[in-house]
Amino acid sequence: MLPQDYAVHARIMAHARERARLAGFGFIEPPTFEHAELFARGVGEGTDIVEKEMYIFEDRGGERLALRPEGTASVCRAYLEHGMANLSQPVKLAYHLPIFRYERPQAGRFRQHTQFGVEAIGVRDPALDAEVIDLGWRLAQSLGLGDLKILLNSIGDIEDRRSYVPRLKAHFEPHLEHIAPDDRNRWDRAPMRLLDSKDDRTRPYQQGAPIITDHLRPESAAYYGAVKSHLEALDIPYEERPTLVRGLDYYTHTVFEIVPADAEGSQVTVLAGGRYDGLIEQIGGPPTPGIGFGMGIERIAQQLREQGLVSDDSSAVDVLIAALGEGADVAGSRIAGELRRHGVAATLAFGGRSLKAQLRKANRVGARYAVIAGARDLAEQRVTIRNLESSEQWSVGLDEVVGALTALTYTQPQD
Repeated sequence: MLPQDYAVHARIMAHARERARLAGFGFIEPPTFEHAELFARGVGEGTDIVEKEMYIFEDRGGERLALRPEGTASVCRAYLEHGMANLSQPVKLAYHLPIFRYERPQAGRFRQHTQFGVEAIGVRDPALDAEVIDLGWRLAQSLGLGDLKILLNSIGDIEDRRSYVPRLKAHFEPHLEHIAPDDRNRWDRAPMRLLDSKDDRTRPYQQGAPIITDHLRPESAAYYGAVKSHLEALDIPYEERPTLVRGLDYYTHTVFEIVPADAEGSQVTVLAGGRYDGLIEQIGGPPTPGIGFGMGIERIAQQLREQGLVSDDSSAVDVLIAALGEGADVAGSRIAGELRRHGVAATLAFGGRSLKAQLRKANRVGARYAVIAGARDLAEQRVTIRNLESSEQWSVGLDEVVGALTALTYTQPQD
C-alpha cells in the first residue's frame, strides 16, 4: 500500500469507525493466524476458501495454522474463549484486518486485502439484523458512493434447508453434464451455491429453480418478514433477491449485499454479510446467534476513484518553509515546529536549493502556502507568506507568522 493508497484507506476507515461508534460497536483485533481447523469447521470444508484459498503452514511445534482468510470465525473464537457470553448481549465488535486468500489476482481481488467488518453476537432479533444492515448502508452513503442498492434474502436454517435442498438438487440434476465443472462439484456438497453462480454455463439452468423463501417454515418466514418491516421503519430501501445465498457455510436466515445499482458480478460488491446462528456451535461453543458484514477496503477505494470521489494526493502538508541563506534553515525549522504544535501541517523543502526549486516542491506536495524565510528578512525578524494558488504574498513579523497561518489553514471539522 503506497502513500496515495493509504490516504484513501484512512479516509474510508475514518467513516467506518464513526459509523461503528454511532451503532455502539467497539474494536477488536484477533491474531493474523489461527488454527486451520477453526476455518475448516466454521467456514466449511466444502467452500472455496477452505479447499483452494487458505494459506496453511505447520509451525515448529507441529501445529497446523492458517493465515486468516476471513474475520468472522476469528472474532467468534475470541468471543467464545474470552468469556464474552458473560457480558451484556449482544456484544458488538468491529475490526479492521488484513485478510489472506490464495486466489488469482485480478480486478477487485487480491491475495492480501484489508477488511472492515462488524459482528453483533449473542442475540437473535430482526431489529438487530436491520441495525447491522443500516450501519452498512449509512457507511456506504457517507463515503459518497452513488446509485447503490441492497440485495436481501433469507436462506432459512438447517430445518428449512432439509426440505428445500432435495428439491433444488432435483432441479439441477438433469443438467449436470452441461453446467460448469466447479458448479457440478458443488451440486452434492453445496447445491445452493449454484443459485448465485456467475458462470455462463450454469446461469441458464438457474431459471425455474425453486426459491427458498417459498419453502421457509412459518417461524422463519415470520422472522424474515420482521427484518423487512424494521428496514422499512429505518427507511432503508432493499430489493429481494431469491438467488442470493452468499459463499460461506455458516450463514443462516438473513443474508444481504450492497452493490451498485447496475452491478453484475461479485467484484463490485460494496459490502456483504448475514446471520450465522450456528457458527459458534460449529467451533465448539454453545448455540449462540450472530450477524455481521465485511467490506473490502481496497475494492471500495477503487470504486471511489472510478467515481471521481477522491484525490490521489497523499500529502497532508499545508505549509512549506522555503529557507534561503545562512542560518535560514534553523529559523525555518523553528517556524515549522511551531506550526505543527499549533495543528498546522508544515515541513521544510530541504536540500539547500534555489527559491524557485523550493516553490516547485511546494506545488508538488500540494502545499497551500509557502513561508519564504530569507536571511536578510530574518535579520529584520520578518518572513514572507505566499498563497500558492493566487501567488499573492505579504510580509509578516516572526512573532505573527504562526498565528497568521493557523488562521489561514483552519478547516471546519466535517460531520
